[in-house]
Formats: sequence, structure tokens, C-alpha cells
Amino acid sequence: TVDLTCRRTPCFAKFAEMEEMVNMEAEINEVQPLLLSVTIGSTLQFYFIEKKCEILQDMNRHLEAILKEKRDLRKRLIKHRCQESLPIEAAYHKSIVELLTEAVTFIEKLESHLQSVRSIPQIPHMMNNMDTTLSKTKVLMIELEELTEQILKWKELQKEVYSS
Repeated sequence: TVDLTCRRTPCFAKFAEMEEMVNMEAEINEVQPLLLSVTIGSTLQFYFIEKKCEILQDMNRHLEAILKEKRDLRKRLIKHRCQESLPIEAAYHKSIVELLTEAVTFIEKLESHLQSVRSIPQIPHMMNNMDTTLSKTKVLMIELEELTEQILKWKELQKEVYSS
């Protein structure tokens, strides 16, 4: 009779289902914070990527504008200006042509000139490095002289030993 009463009754089946649901809810509650953190992380990552993309696009537009201005400036410098501006006496035509070629050369070398100007604040640091290097070189020279003297003394001693 005990075996007959121990069969799965609807009451115990419902209890097993409830226990299964509670276990599933516990698993969901464990996984949910991880999913939330991953979602927030990926959202923030997309946000920062979007900001970087906007910055790069702005920089690209700025560089395109600079290149366009550079091209326009070169075209204007190369273009004959004599007909468009005040008339220039024939005696000065040669000087104007030389002046324009020097201006074009200056513009072409402008970046290197700017780089030289930008390096001016680094000169004290470079001078310190040079002073340090010079001091090290002097120490090495003194050591070399001492070593040379020792070699010469050794050579003299070797001569004396072989001669006697």
C-alpha cells in the first residue's frame, strides 16, 4: 500500500515544476547582471567609437580645406598677375619674376622652417644632453690616455725584459 501511495500525484508533480521554476529564476538572476554589464560596456564602447569617428571626420574636413587652400595659393602664385593688377614697368618685370620664384620656394620650405621654430623650446634640453655627452667623452678620453700610457709602459718593460 505504501508503494501505491508513493506514486507521483499531481501535488508532487506541481511541486517539482515549482522547484524547477525557482531554479531557473535563480539562474536568470545570476546571469542578468553579467548581461547588463556587457550591454553597458558595449554601449559605452560604441559611444566612444562614435565620438572618435566624429573627431576624425572633423580633422579630415580641416585637412581637406588646408590642402584646397594650398592648391589655390600655388595656382595664384604661378598665375601671371601682370594683367590683373596695377601695370608694372618693364624694367621691374625681371625683379617681380625673381621675387615670385623666391616666394614659391619659401612657401615650399615653410614646413621645414616651422619645424625649426617648433624645435626652439627643446634647445635647452638638447644642450644639456650635449653637455652630458661632452663630459662623458672627456672622461673616455682621459681613460684612453691613461690606458695608452699603461700600454707604452708595458711595451717599454717588455723591451727591457727581452733585451736583458
